[in-house]
Amino acid sequence: MAKRREAQFKSHRDCQGLTGLVLEHLPGDRSLGHVWRYRKDVDVWRPDDRADSVFFLRRGQVAVMVGDARGNEVIVRVIGAGEPFGELCFCSARGDVRGTSARAVVESEAVEIKLKDFLGYLQEDSAALAALVFTMCERLTESEHRIEVLAHRGAEERLGRLLLQLAGVRGRAGAESKGEVVLPVSHEELAQMAAMSRPHVTITMGRFRRRGFVR
Repeated sequence: MAKRREAQFKSHRDCQGLTGLVLEHLPGDRSLGHVWRYRKDVDVWRPDDRADSVFFLRRGQVAVMVGDARGNEVIVRVIGAGEPFGELCFCSARGDVRGTSARAVVESEAVEIKLKDFLGYLQEDSAALAALVFTMCERLTESEHRIEVLAHRGAEERLGRLLLQLAGVRGRAGAESKGEVVLPVSHEELAQMAAMSRPHVTITMGRFRRRGFVR
């Protein structure tokens, strides 16, 4: 049995052929789910809302956040167009409520699919099911990397690690300079992701600029 497993999994190259779950996996006739539109800064859900549906972002941008004991909000993840969110409804451990907030960063549009309907669809579409598993693995990896970032108390090390993580996930190659990555993120977003104050982020970014790390 062990030898057979070794033959099947000699490397992780097969993972490179997998893709995450995106809006395109849903039926093209829009028979699955309901479309909602959100103005900027409007909540998609709140912490006490029931965790009984999954969302796919059609356009715009949504931030998923948690609150700390002092009432400050920390961004857990920023969702881009085409991506699913609210998938933790599959394994809610908070008494069937979200426990997080999701808010439109800009004017946005999303498809909401009730959990029972989505599970039924996954049972019929093995490709979508495989894509969901891959997406969950990707997000678990991102979460572990974020924990590593927050484990550092020094502002420069924490913010530097966060920028490197975001560059790998959300960055795109610069058009003018080789090796440069363009990262569309504001100081406010960085502050919420790194659990730092906005002024602290601005000061630290200033130090990075003077050293030539960013521009």
